[in-house]
Amino acid sequence: MSEILRFEDWAEPVPPAEREVVSKLPEADEGRPPLLFVPGLGHGGWAFAEHWLGHVAARGFPAHAVTPRAGGDLRAQAHDVVQVAASLPRQTVLIGHGTGARVVARALGRYPARAAVLVAPVLDGWAALGAALRSNPAGTVPALAGGRLRFSARQLFGANVPGEEATAHLERIGARPRADLFGRADLPEPVGGPPVLVAGSPDDRVVPRAALDRAAARYGGAPLLFPGMGHYLMLEPSWAEPIDAVLDWLLKEL
Repeated sequence: MSEILRFEDWAEPVPPAEREVVSKLPEADEGRPPLLFVPGLGHGGWAFAEHWLGHVAARGFPAHAVTPRAGGDLRAQAHDVVQVAASLPRQTVLIGHGTGARVVARALGRYPARAAVLVAPVLDGWAALGAALRSNPAGTVPALAGGRLRFSARQLFGANVPGEEATAHLERIGARPRADLFGRADLPEPVGGPPVLVAGSPDDRVVPRAALDRAAARYGGAPLLFPGMGHYLMLEPSWAEPIDAVLDWLLKEL
């Protein structure tokens, strides 16, 4: 599947980089489009490999999760996503979580995706920063001066996630926010007009409900909501509920 190149891609090409991709394939090829998952700030494909990739493959969809280059800006990370999507054998569904949803939103301006899903999307950096300062000021303030952003369990996970499990996940996350994550995103129009779904939780302490509504309205719809869950929908005890809803939506749209 081809991609659309902008002038800046020719004038100032993104340097090559190795990209880690984790994959789970269905036992039988049913001709369904592959799903490419894109993680957010500070975590990698492991966040999807924990539960979602195997579940998606069991429902007949080829499932892949890419970890974009560390330290790259949004343009470079969107480039990584486009390159991986274009290498897959069929027109791909792009699914981004958190700031990974913002990367996907940029990639949609270059890659004609079959569909896209923005999960707990951080499209409005100022809204996310304000929420972080309210829920976790001690871990957020150092990041404003270039330090590491230290998340808290309360900030990322719902009340049903066991403490030791949340701590184990937090130990795998390391994040230094880049300047281009702040502010509201100037997002391109998706190439080819694919259906776009926004999903999240009204109880997310990273992405406020109003931000979910704005993101969904940007793509002409309403958010698919999962009350009681935290920011990391794919790591909650009820992780199957949101991914099954996403797959059901895809089966209706494709």
